Amino acid sequence: MLNTVYRLVEPRRIEAEFCDIDVNGEDILVRPTHLSICNADQRYFQGLRPPEILRKKLPMALIHEGIGRVLYDPKKEFAAGTMVVMVPNTPFEEDSIVAENYRRSSKFRASGFDGFMQDVVSMRRDRVIVLPEGIDLFVAAFTELVSVSYHTIDRFIAKSHERRDTLGVWGDGNVAFITALLLKKRLPESRVLIFGKHNYKMQDFIFADECYHIDDIPADLLIDHGFECVGRAGVSMSINQIIDHIRPEGCIATMGVSEENVPINTRMILEKGLTMFGSSRSGAEDFKNLLDLYRENPEIVEYLTRIVGETVEVHTISDMTRAFDTDIRKKGGKTIMVWNK
Repeated sequence: MLNTVYRLVEPRRIEAEFCDIDVNGEDILVRPTHLSICNADQRYFQGLRPPEILRKKLPMALIHEGIGRVLYDPKKEFAAGTMVVMVPNTPFEEDSIVAENYRRSSKFRASGFDGFMQDVVSMRRDRVIVLPEGIDLFVAAFTELVSVSYHTIDRFIAKSHERRDTLGVWGDGNVAFITALLLKKRLPESRVLIFGKHNYKMQDFIFADECYHIDDIPADLLIDHGFECVGRAGVSMSINQIIDHIRPEGCIATMGVSEENVPINTRMILEKGLTMFGSSRSGAEDFKNLLDLYRENPEIVEYLTRIVGETVEVHTISDMTRAFDTDIRKKGGKTIMVWNK
């Protein structure tokens, strides 16, 4: 079967390439319907990754957050037309200790091999999960991003001590919003405090117990554990603020990506006996558990509609470029491409 793949060949230049899909294997063929643009996609599209990385990765189809309709399943386990979420992480070996998203042999869509900007995506059947009936498809498009927060909270619960009266979330963007929301649902007895720099963004955190501007945090405010959801240039300041306000033997979860090395106050990490861990990406089990949480708590999806930002109908390569340009100019929220290819 002939397929069209839309690959980024150099910054801001997407070209259509044709390739064959094997319909005689066991993979499920999915036609994408809604694709969500991630900051990582933008860094590739705008050429903001180091030149040696771009030379190594490109040409490559972007996007690792997406949903679609099953076009064909050779085993007929998935009916044609079934709405599914596509899991971008693809493991190739078993490991009883290391999660699939941390194994060095795993591959990740739009980071080393083609993402979901294709007319049809050939998916290993363990990488396809049925969506809840009637779910908002624009929210479902960024299931992958929400699953990363779900995964981080799982790790936090496993690594932190049980005194979780007060949790602090640093950041006021999409990751902070999602992480704080899931914390309130999964740990309902905990108070969740938001620490951000944009008051207009923090107004959307209506489920949080308190919101504080990072330049106006009470000196005597203390938290039991903290989550850094800022990334980029703000990572260092955020982590150091958490260290200042966290109680001894607390746990710090870091989720923000920085291209630079980050200086942090290791002296106080030692003095307070803190635990600090990083989380990245997620696995199929995280997707399944998150979708179960959606089914049990449909109000979560309703809250998540608040971070659906721009939506762009995509028919041509020019529309793809317009979607990325729209996304880079947005004030917040997720940009969703309605993939009408």
